[in-house]
Parts: sequence; C-alpha cells; structure tokens
Amino acid sequence: MVEHIWRTYHKQLLSFIRKRVSDSALADDLLQEVFIKIHNNIDTLHEGKKVKAWLFQITRNTIIDHYRRCEHHEESEIQLLELEDENDANAMTDIQSCIVPMIKSLPEDYRDALLLSELNGLSQKELSEKLQISYSAAKSRVQRGRNLLKEALSRCCSFQKDSKGRIIDYEKKISSCDNCREN
Repeated sequence: MVEHIWRTYHKQLLSFIRKRVSDSALADDLLQEVFIKIHNNIDTLHEGKKVKAWLFQITRNTIIDHYRRCEHHEESEIQLLELEDENDANAMTDIQSCIVPMIKSLPEDYRDALLLSELNGLSQKELSEKLQISYSAAKSRVQRGRNLLKEALSRCCSFQKDSKGRIIDYEKKISSCDNCREN
C-alpha cells in the first residue's frame, strides 16, 4: 500500500513541500519523514477515508513540526501561521467554484439574500434596506438560504473537516452534480 502511495503521490507531495520550504534538500528530507509517518500510521487510515486528504494532512503537519523545531523562530512563525491557515484556503478555493452556481439555483428570495450578503458583503441591516423588507425578514432569508445551500452541498459532496470544524477537503458524492470540479 505504501509503495502504491509513493508511486501515485510522491511528486505531488514533494511539490507541495517545495512551495513551503526554500531548501530543496530539506524538502527531500521532509518528504522522507512524511513517508515514514505514512508507513507507521497506514493502519490508522480508515476505509472510506479519502487517502489524498490524509496524505496532505500528514505532509502539512510534518512541515508545521519542522517550523516549530526551526531555529529562526520569527520567520518560521510567520510561515507556520500561513501554512495552518492554508487548510481552510485550499479546500475553500476548490469548493467556491460550485457554491455560486448552487446559490443561483436557490429560490429567488434566498438567492438574492445570499448573493447580496455573503458575496457582496452587505450586512443584514443593509440587506433589509436594499430589499425594502424588515430586518427580521432579512435575517430569516439569509438563514434559510444558508440552510438550503448547506443541504444542496451535502447532497453533492462529502466534507472532511479539521478539529476546529473547518473544511479541509471535499469529495464529490454524485456524478450528476455538475457544479463541482473533480479533484
């Protein structure tokens, strides 16, 4: 299994590491460390869990561990914070391509409320003024729109979240969902 993972993913993982570590020899060392961890923990990979997400999480954690051990604390802390925030950014960038079409497929009241508040940044008070509805109605439309969007996303995709509940990866559940890109 580890050999198959190596053949399939080592170039992607090395590229991922090299984008975050300036020294290519260090990147090679970190990749070796990643594969040692993979080998030692392959039995913890639960059936049905997305292998790619698991591998990249191990790789992220290995890089984070490196920066924590690093002597150049100030510079490494900045890189560490950027890397930890990346969990959110990578998955969210991928999934954004299907969120807008899903919002646009919602009933008009909820679609407009979400487009104006979530994508255009209007506060719910500003939304109520723009749509000429009560503040309470604006809040309801946004909340119901979010719930409808969440249901649509849940029908289409399975989400993997980190310990803080942030989306770190997703997998398309059904082939009939044309809004999501393949991994």
